[in-house]
Amino acid sequence: MKNLKSTLTMGAILPAALFAQERPNIIYIMTDQQTATAMSCAGNMYVNTPNMDKLAAHGIRFTNAYCSLPLSGPSRASMFTGHTPAEIGMAENEIPIPESLRSRTLGTLMEQAGYETAYAGKWHVNTNSLPEKHAFGFENLHGHNDFGLAEAAVSFLQRKHNKPFFLVASFDNPHNICEYARKQNTPFATIKEPVLEDCPNLPANFNIAPYDADVLTYERSLSYRLYPTRNYTPDDWRRYLNAYYRLVETVDAEIGKIIVEIERQNLWKNTVIIFTSDHGDGVAAHHWNQKTVLYEEVVNIPFIICLPQSKHAGKVLPQLINNGTDLMPSICDWANAEVPQDVQGVSVRSIAESGNPQKEHQPYVVTETFFAQTGGTCGWMVRTSNYKYVLYETGKNREMLYDMKTDRGEMRNLAIERQYKEVIKQHRTLLLEWMKKHPTLGRSTHFIPK
Repeated sequence: MKNLKSTLTMGAILPAALFAQERPNIIYIMTDQQTATAMSCAGNMYVNTPNMDKLAAHGIRFTNAYCSLPLSGPSRASMFTGHTPAEIGMAENEIPIPESLRSRTLGTLMEQAGYETAYAGKWHVNTNSLPEKHAFGFENLHGHNDFGLAEAAVSFLQRKHNKPFFLVASFDNPHNICEYARKQNTPFATIKEPVLEDCPNLPANFNIAPYDADVLTYERSLSYRLYPTRNYTPDDWRRYLNAYYRLVETVDAEIGKIIVEIERQNLWKNTVIIFTSDHGDGVAAHHWNQKTVLYEEVVNIPFIICLPQSKHAGKVLPQLINNGTDLMPSICDWANAEVPQDVQGVSVRSIAESGNPQKEHQPYVVTETFFAQTGGTCGWMVRTSNYKYVLYETGKNREMLYDMKTDRGEMRNLAIERQYKEVIKQHRTLLLEWMKKHPTLGRSTHFIPK
């Protein structure tokens, strides 16, 4: 004890080094196009995900986490810049990060904070893989290819690390469902077709709901490549669901390889592990496949945080999370890294470490969307504790309100009922407030009804 005391009086440098060693490692595992309920730990009887379940058993599963924009490029842009996609001009795929943000991505912030940073897998901001051996603050371990990705991540974990590390493992699947729907070869998986009786049943919200926004039918009609399911029979949809869940199981097995190494080194004790996806999939709800729409299956994504020492293991929390804008402040919070002043997301660290379902976080989150690949319709979702308000810029029934306690399947649009008039006004006000803080899709706020 005497030696430690005398050491700590030597100056500021050594205490800082000791503090740096106490900072946790951070592992960020991401899938592509996985809806929040596509895990057996979420109660889904049609999929078996032992490795995602293991993360949930060691960690905290948030049931109300949403993406910034339900399309890969914009969603990932939000994660790694800390901004909403539209406010930085990245509301569609294939748009590069603005020059002003290239040196202050999440990777560069963590690197500057003294972390060893590495990235394996799909990048898609905007190139599919990181463009160089070292880019945006990350060492490039492995490109956009699920084959060998987990092995590359494991090799990184097996290195000797003299400082804390930040590792991203970004998988493509279950995104291969897009190729499956087009009857193309699935790049990173093999799907076996069972007899129909062994395929999942249709979801309770399979049918398009009364008073749904009619602009969605229009958008779907514009691209057979994106929506080749328009003439699907119920049996076709069951086969689609089977393929989707098998793809989830495929990526779960790859994630399992990383978990084996985490357990071998007992990294649970000093590592924050976050698991999520960039957006969901329609999974046959309202006859929808793919993404972009604001249906719950598309915007609600898995979000699990494993704290060091598996604190609050197995907890399920209801707080509202935006896994795009909230990611940078959260990871920087754990790393003691400085967050740029114009980043407006909210760190989830305090609610995770409290484990308290009643602890206040943020009163609402917003997801925006832009049908850039078809007709160009814009839309917004405001999610509060009890309700989900959806607004599209044009068309019949463009304004919708759903009770998230009793109607998570979004089958009863409350916006047509007089008794919800004040609730709708409150959500319009929240959306207007959000739009004033976040320039949105180059449009003015006049799309909000009065």
